[in-house]
Amino acid sequence: MSLLSDKLQQALAVTLRGCEELIPQDEWVKKLARSEATGKPLRIKLGLDPTAPDIHIGHTVVLNKLRQLQDLGHQVVFLIGDFTSMIGDPSGRNTTRPPLTREQIEANAQTYYKQASLVLDPAKTEIRYNSEWSDPLGARGLIELAARYTVARMMERNDFSERYQAGTPISVHEFLYPLMQGYDSVALKADLELGGTDQKFNLLVGRSLQAEYGQEPQCILTMPLLEGLDGVDKMSKSKNNYIGISEDANTMFAKVLSISDVLMWRWYTLLSFQSEAAIAALKKEVDGGRNPKDAKVLLAKEITARFHSRQAADAAEQDFINRSKGGVPDEIDEITLSLPGGAPLGIGALLKIAGLAASSGEGNRLIDGGGVRVDSAVVSDKALKLGAGVYVVQVGKRKFARVTLG
Repeated sequence: MSLLSDKLQQALAVTLRGCEELIPQDEWVKKLARSEATGKPLRIKLGLDPTAPDIHIGHTVVLNKLRQLQDLGHQVVFLIGDFTSMIGDPSGRNTTRPPLTREQIEANAQTYYKQASLVLDPAKTEIRYNSEWSDPLGARGLIELAARYTVARMMERNDFSERYQAGTPISVHEFLYPLMQGYDSVALKADLELGGTDQKFNLLVGRSLQAEYGQEPQCILTMPLLEGLDGVDKMSKSKNNYIGISEDANTMFAKVLSISDVLMWRWYTLLSFQSEAAIAALKKEVDGGRNPKDAKVLLAKEITARFHSRQAADAAEQDFINRSKGGVPDEIDEITLSLPGGAPLGIGALLKIAGLAASSGEGNRLIDGGGVRVDSAVVSDKALKLGAGVYVVQVGKRKFARVTLG
């Protein structure tokens, strides 16, 4: 680092912020130095299979990194995997994933990019579809491509090896997915490819294939999977611990405020566009006695403004204040509960232990009736679990408790 120019050091710091791995770092530094010397932007690839039309803020972790690299002057290639979607990505799965129809893929892709554009700079984003080079490849080309990678290396992938050992079927077409994703990097001449930690194997296949085709291999940047509102499981619609970027501003703001104080700082690193120095200064203030809710409000406003507007974020904050003032008494019961082993506590059990419901079953019935709120947000999921943090829990119109979990 000491031999690098200030500009290169800054570019490397931006690249590394919040990332899981940069493979290999020395090659990326050389690419950055060459770009600085020639003025030629690097090509940064993100491939996405439009398997669902809507995205949540967990998906924006890699989009944020792309935007940071765009702000350094580099070119993003936003690759729609319309061809690979019809194969089905087996990453992290123990069963064969059904492919999508062409109609589903096209509809999802349009919505997906429209939402991603709320983060990316359209002027520095190149949109491509991998059917452009995958369809013309044909049977002969596909066989030639397959000859450049071995079954032994393919079986190094955890989900394949685990399924093989368990006797779970693996279809031959699933081997084609990482090959075709890797071939995308060859077609695009990518300098860097981004993905989640669960995509590491596929990204490395691209690097290997580029070398096979005589290209300079791309570097790999993996980003962590964002924990959801519960602070435990990765953000997922199936777990109802997500914030959809198309949700209304008031809901988005309230959901960000519902996360724990500990999780807030991880979200700052992965979701905020504030500098690391600014975040460190804010954390120092909180550690020195400033109310952590102040920092959480700033994060909630930043995220809400990104997907709506600054005015909408201000209005959401005022709406939250109005609802809090109107519904929460000045003095409410203070309850502190320990989390055995740090595991989050289910909302039904919390209501019972806090004395807000006679039993977990009654708590679930109250949730079904829309009579339970956490930090002013209505609880609709009986499977909701709360991690360490401070929460204002309301049942009906008159029962309140400020619950500290830790």
